[in-house]
Amino acid sequence: MDIKGSAALVTGANRGIGLAFARALLAHGAAKVYAGVRDPESMREPGVTPLRLDVTDEEQVAEAARTADDVSIVINNAGVAGGPALLEGSFDGARREMEVNYFGTWAVSRAFAPVLAANGGGALVTMLSVASWVANRRLPSYAASKSAQWSLTNAFRLALREQGTLVVGVHAGYVDTDLAADIDSPKILAADVAEMTMAALLDGAPEVLVDEVTRRVRAALSGDLETLYADR
Repeated sequence: MDIKGSAALVTGANRGIGLAFARALLAHGAAKVYAGVRDPESMREPGVTPLRLDVTDEEQVAEAARTADDVSIVINNAGVAGGPALLEGSFDGARREMEVNYFGTWAVSRAFAPVLAANGGGALVTMLSVASWVANRRLPSYAASKSAQWSLTNAFRLALREQGTLVVGVHAGYVDTDLAADIDSPKILAADVAEMTMAALLDGAPEVLVDEVTRRVRAALSGDLETLYADR
């Protein structure tokens, strides 16, 4: 699909991967990029249009869909981590992850599906993770929320097929953002995630496998569990 001249929305656009998505869209010629953020006054990125959007607030989601009714690209990027260890701790953080990562994505996708249809189909992009496919001992509840989000993405791919909407799932390992700041593992750049996603939009590709670890895990899904978890 075309990015040049389009209008787009990025949720969680104030930093990290979301900000990289907004910058990449502008670099590829998007005419307008709505930056969905909880505090619009804090968004000072040149060229973007701040839009108040807490993806867990149904009224704000509905208002965003009314305001940004010209978009043909929606990128579900808003996400949180911070759930408990597997065998101890409060479930509050895990519930928050599901509210934002899963239900928030669902709410935004459902609200904007008719907007995309009215504007010719467009594209619905969801920022997922290699954790969508494989458990993470450090972040078990985050991985569970991403697994649910992946299933949801696939459901929207089926549901929006007839209206001509390209649904794209973006999977990556650790990205050099605040979310992974305390994790001592190799990381990729947010800008690389964004640029590979732009390439997928231009090519009409439904899936982005950003790094080698993601490609390796994706390929191992057809194998046995011992192979999938051999190095984890």
